[in-house]
Amino acid sequence: MIRSLYIENIAVARRVNIEFSEGFTVITGETGSGKSVIIDSLSLVAGGKSQREMIRSGEQRALVSAVFSDLPDIPVLGEMDIEADENGEFEIQRVLTVDGRSTVKINRRTVPLSVLREIGPGLVSIQSQSEARNLLDKSFHLDMLDECADTEESLNEYMQLYAEWTKLHVLLDELKNSLRQKNMLSDILSYQVKEIDGAKLTDSGEEEKLRVLRTKIKNIERIQKYSDFVYHALAQNEKGASAAVLLQKSAAALRQLADVMPEAEDLASRLESYRYEIADIGETAYALTADSDITNPEAQLNTIEARLSLIERLKRKYGETVEEILAFRKNAADKLSEFSSGEDRIAEMEAEIGQLRLALADVAGRLSEKRRTAAEKISREVCETLTYLDMPKVRFVVNVRRMFDVDGAEQFGPRGSDEVSFLIATNPGEPPMPLAKIASGGEMSRVMLALRSVINTKRGASTVIFDEIDAGVSGGTSEKIGVKLKELSDTVQVLSVTHSPQISSLADTHLRITKSVSDGRAESSVEVLDTDGRVAEIARIIGGVSVTDTQRDAAREMIENKL
Repeated sequence: MIRSLYIENIAVARRVNIEFSEGFTVITGETGSGKSVIIDSLSLVAGGKSQREMIRSGEQRALVSAVFSDLPDIPVLGEMDIEADENGEFEIQRVLTVDGRSTVKINRRTVPLSVLREIGPGLVSIQSQSEARNLLDKSFHLDMLDECADTEESLNEYMQLYAEWTKLHVLLDELKNSLRQKNMLSDILSYQVKEIDGAKLTDSGEEEKLRVLRTKIKNIERIQKYSDFVYHALAQNEKGASAAVLLQKSAAALRQLADVMPEAEDLASRLESYRYEIADIGETAYALTADSDITNPEAQLNTIEARLSLIERLKRKYGETVEEILAFRKNAADKLSEFSSGEDRIAEMEAEIGQLRLALADVAGRLSEKRRTAAEKISREVCETLTYLDMPKVRFVVNVRRMFDVDGAEQFGPRGSDEVSFLIATNPGEPPMPLAKIASGGEMSRVMLALRSVINTKRGASTVIFDEIDAGVSGGTSEKIGVKLKELSDTVQVLSVTHSPQISSLADTHLRITKSVSDGRAESSVEVLDTDGRVAEIARIIGGVSVTDTQRDAAREMIENKL
């Protein structure tokens, strides 16, 4: 249940703190006093949509904080390691700013708004005129029925099968569309594979090697000229005056002095070492041209340019590198292979879809049976409640119909093959018709209460708020609505914003909203009424501006009779 609600800078509520009790609580106040602010604030902590217009004029931010206790296990909070505090309570805080942002904290941990929207419906259910309008929308009827029917396990199984079934249908359609273009694509892909294969690309470094060789060929004469010079200068010279020869002779000369100059032998050895190194440099320079595979530079250069041009052309068409060209070729070959096996794969997928359809039909049948069973019970209980609420001749039917196409094949939707609609007949002898065509405003309020009573008895939010459910009904009917709200409060916490003295007199707790002016600004405040306060407030509701002793006596009698 909700223990407390703190509101800051929401419309006329500058700072409002409300403590709630178990059972049945009514909220009353004059028109414009701020009752709707409480409903809006409760909607915010349940994940409702925020609007910057909610923020009090002149303020930069607004805050709503609610404390809940005695909640059942909430899986998503467990997954986030958010636990109740030492008092077994959860605090949900929501902050709005004028730039349109909204932040959410649960027990001081920031969480995504999506988490609040997931858990909110299990915390607070707000029954308002918009909720009544939802009753007119058939798309909500299946959801409301499933709240009462024990469909969760079967529905999860169905939804998994349905997701797989629809995915296969998409893949099958894509494959069929691909195969329709098979001839054109096959020709294109075959040409691309053939063109790439014709280039015989095997070495990813071939292009760089060709560029290096091209540079070498273009400079072959200069290479030969200077490498020959280096060779003859260092290693071999017809006149015998190469650096290596001179070093050899110098070393021999030094050795002639070794008997008189001991250090001459060391110098000779060093010269011999230099001679070998210089001779090797000369030989290596000679090898640059002597061992070259360039035999016909002009022809080889033409061949290289043609090869590089081919690779460049393939890069423009198939990829920026040789690796990308080869990857493109593999992908094209794989597609050709898929085309060749496409017909077989279509047959396999159609068989898989057929098997899934049988499984879907089985689970959809079980879902439908559970819904029909629940629909019969709900129809009966809602009729009983509506009879009590002064609609004695009413017939309310939760109609569950399996969907079939024109050929008689069962149709499957995201939640089964059932179409659910709420039908009502308010007069004897008339067939049940959709709610939108039959029910008046007052009747819709009673239908909503009856449905919510049934749904929350079986499975629903821990706190239910009814916003002016007594609108459009008589005093006697209002009293019966109050009795039903009181009965509902035996199983869940019930809050009711009301203008009815009959409903107000039945409450366990009575809150009054008042509006005053402070520093030139309107502000709302909330107080818990004692017995005298309840008498005065109910008398005001009965009598309006001028309250008489008779009205006060009537209010006191109403309260005493309900205690």
